[in-house]
Amino acid sequence: MTLSPQLLAILVCPKCKGTLTYREADEALDCPSCKLRYPVRDDIPVMLVDEAAAL
Repeated sequence: MTLSPQLLAILVCPKCKGTLTYREADEALDCPSCKLRYPVRDDIPVMLVDEAAAL
């Protein structure tokens, strides 16, 4: 499954409030400004800075 376009339109990086890029193959959301990758688990974005990995 993929994330809905409506959800992707309202999600922002919790650290910098910047735009996120959805990586369907990696099941993650990337923030190019902060260089962080937020995981998507069971089609639910985990928008916690502590859970993010560095790009």
